[in-house]
Amino acid sequence: MSMTVQPQSDRPDPTVIAAQNDAFRKLACLGVPPAQPIQGRMHVTRSLMEAGDGFMAEAVKATGEFDVFEPENDPEGWHDFGSVTVRGETVFWKIDLYEADSDFRYGAETPDNPTTTTRVLTIMLARDW
Repeated sequence: MSMTVQPQSDRPDPTVIAAQNDAFRKLACLGVPPAQPIQGRMHVTRSLMEAGDGFMAEAVKATGEFDVFEPENDPEGWHDFGSVTVRGETVFWKIDLYEADSDFRYGAETPDNPTTTTRVLTIMLARDW
C-alpha cells in the first residue's frame, strides 16, 4: 500500500492576510466595517498631523482607498505597505502585525489569524521615513 503525504506549509496564507489587511485599512481609514472583527490601531506621524488644511484627512482617505498592489510594491502579497500622493506630497502607509497580547513587542505568530493578531497601521509623510 502506498500513501501520498501532502506537505504542510508552515507559512501563513498571503491571500488571507491581504484580505484582512485590506479590511482593517478600510475600517481604520474609511469606517467600512469588516465581515469579521479585526483588532488594530491607526497611528499618524506628527508631521502629518501638523500638515494642516485638511491634509491629514485626505491622506487617511487616500490610504483607505489604495488598491494598486503589484509584485514591485507587494512582494509577499500581504497588502501591508503602500504609497499615495496627496497634493503632490508622497505619503507612505505600513501595516505591522503583532501578537495580540504582547504589548506590541512580538510579531504575530499566526498573522492570518485575526483573533491572535493585532494590526498597527502607520501613516506618514515619505520624508519622515
